[in-house]
Order: sequence, then structure tokens, then C-alpha cells
Amino acid sequence: MSEFDKYLESTNLYDNTADVKKSEYAHQDILSLKKFEKAKKEITSWEGYKTTSLVKLDELAQQQGVSKIYYKDESSRFGLKSFKALGGAYAVANLLILELKKLGIDTNSKELFSKKYLHVTKGITVSCATDGNHGRSVAWGARMFGCQCEIYIHSHVSQSREEAISKYGANVHRIEGNYDESVRIADEEAKKHGYFTISDTSYEGYTEVPKDVMQGYTVMVEEALRQIADKPTHVFLQGGVGGMAAAVVSFMHETYKSNFPIFVIVEPKNADCLLQSAKSKKPVVVEGELETIMAGLSCGQVSLVAWEILKDTVWAYMSIEDEVVPEVMKLLARKNIVAGESAVAGLAGFLIANSSEDMRNTLKLECNSKVLFFGTEGDTDEKMYQKLVKG
Repeated sequence: MSEFDKYLESTNLYDNTADVKKSEYAHQDILSLKKFEKAKKEITSWEGYKTTSLVKLDELAQQQGVSKIYYKDESSRFGLKSFKALGGAYAVANLLILELKKLGIDTNSKELFSKKYLHVTKGITVSCATDGNHGRSVAWGARMFGCQCEIYIHSHVSQSREEAISKYGANVHRIEGNYDESVRIADEEAKKHGYFTISDTSYEGYTEVPKDVMQGYTVMVEEALRQIADKPTHVFLQGGVGGMAAAVVSFMHETYKSNFPIFVIVEPKNADCLLQSAKSKKPVVVEGELETIMAGLSCGQVSLVAWEILKDTVWAYMSIEDEVVPEVMKLLARKNIVAGESAVAGLAGFLIANSSEDMRNTLKLECNSKVLFFGTEGDTDEKMYQKLVKG
């Protein structure tokens, strides 16, 4: 018996295999290996760039009866403790480069970093809604590249996360309601004041900038595959709006063509918009407070461009209760890995599924499986981390 089988009753698994199409990748208009090369060139030129660690959890793999478990640890990324540093800041740089190009100025993020065009960029304001990590990346990018920044957070975002954004010089506005409400208000305020929205989710009429955000994430994916030097059989991914998952899926789908790994998306039970969309065969909105300990995954509406990539490539969707999260955080802490609440969703889903013979069979988990996880954040809310792991 597994110590995680006690969570089986509260876990949902939706088998999406009937909708998976083992064809070659065809969404280069959204994300592509060609556009990845541009993102890699820009992001690796930033001060402080370095490849984050990939940890081989051999003891856990043996305990779980699989061949390999790999954990890509994003807790050190650019000092922001999150993979989001790759997306929001990259989109800010691209936005400023585009605006300068309209003035006849050809530049790159390295020149922006030098503040060569500060006389122009300081008159530009970027904005976004956030659960925390994306807003921190946008605020960091705005300070790094020399523009103004307005951030909108919802009622459940912790004080610690608000302070972490503010320290980069952004004006932070707390609104009533959930994440999706903050997205709506941020969009309205941007139109009213002439801000440039840098969102990690896409919606009707707004799709281009989120592509840049997601393309930035692919730098993390390429690093992971290079570090593994092998093809994973399974990849368990956090849900949210689907942006991170789409970045991983697109890169691996185009790299491995029709022979891509088994992708499984894991979400909080209170915010399972991807699972519900898969069931309905179209994007649906999950209503309510969306409250979950996994703050970065507290989303009720899928990103439209991400959904185009995910809808016929994801093998299965899982939703899990919050109770399992601290247990998995502690498991990783014992292995000297600092993993935040949203970082462990994929691993939690795997540990639960692997304790059920039926779920193992559905997901084709067996002794030769090589499973990859993306630990998307460290202790981005230090007080919460201490409470959950040591409290």
C-alpha cells in the first residue's frame, strides 16, 4: 500500500486518450522551435542567466517502481524563485523592442538593459493581473528594461507575494474577487490608461503577447531535455491557465514529432478549468472563489491559445485536493529541494495515480517509465512555505 492511496477517493482522473492525436506538431503560429531560438538568444543574454538544476530522484523512482524520476528545479531562476521569470520579463522586452521599432530604432534586450533608450521606455507602462509569480516577473522585467509597471492582484493573494512584487518598483492594486476578475479589471484599466497588458493568459481579442510569455518558458524545457539526455515517457504538468503546460507540450511535440510522451495535467479540485474543458471538448469557465493552497493554479478560465495546443495532446487530466500538497513539499524538503505549493502539483498527481492499479494502467505507468516533473517555484511565499513544511 502507498502512503498516497488515502487521497485516491478525493482525486479525479479524466481519461482523454480518445482525443489524443499522434500526428506531427502543427501549431507553429502559436509556439515553435524557431521562435524558441529567438527567445533563447535574448534570455541567455540577460545578466544572471544560468541553467537551473535538474535533480534525479533515484531513490523515489525505486520506491515508486519506475525507471527514472527527474525534477527540474526552478527555485533559483534569476533570483525570482520561479520559472515565470522566463515569460513575463521576455514579453516585456519584446513589447519594448516592438515599440522602439515603430520609432525606427532596432534594438535588443541587452541594449534595453543598458538603459540606452530610457528616454523612450520610461514613458511606457506595462500591466497585468497575477496570482504572484507572473506579476513579479513583469515587474522585474519593467525595472530591468526601464519602463513603468502596474500590477493587479486578487483578494486571495498573500501579503508576502504582494510585497515581493512591490520591491521591484511596481504599483500594486488589490481588487475584490478571484483571479479571473483581476484579469478583467486589469484589461479595463489598461484600455482606460493606455497601458500595455502583459498577460500570461489569452482570451478573445488578446492572443499575441501570451505567446511571447509561453515562448519564454520553452527555454526551461530545452534545458531539461538537454540535462536528461534521454526522452521521458511521461510528463506530469501543473494546470493553471495552461500556459506552462502548453510550452512544455509544444516543445516536446515538435521535437519528438508524433512520438511524444504521455502528458498528464494536474490541477486543484477547486480550479480544474482544463479538466472541465477536456470533458466538454471546448473551453469552459469554472466559477466560484477558486480558492486553493496552490495559489499559482487558482484559475477558472483556460488560455485560448494554450488550449489549442493541449486539447488533442494531453493523455489525461487530474484534479487533487489541497491536503496532499504539504506532504509532497515535505517529501522534497527531505531531499533538500525547496518546492512551493504550486510546484508540487504534478508530482502529487503522479504519487496518487501510481498508488492505484487502475490509474497506473490508464496512464501506462510501469517499471520502464521515465517521468519528468517541472518544479515551477521555490518558496515564493516564504511565510507560507515555512508554515506548510515546518509548521
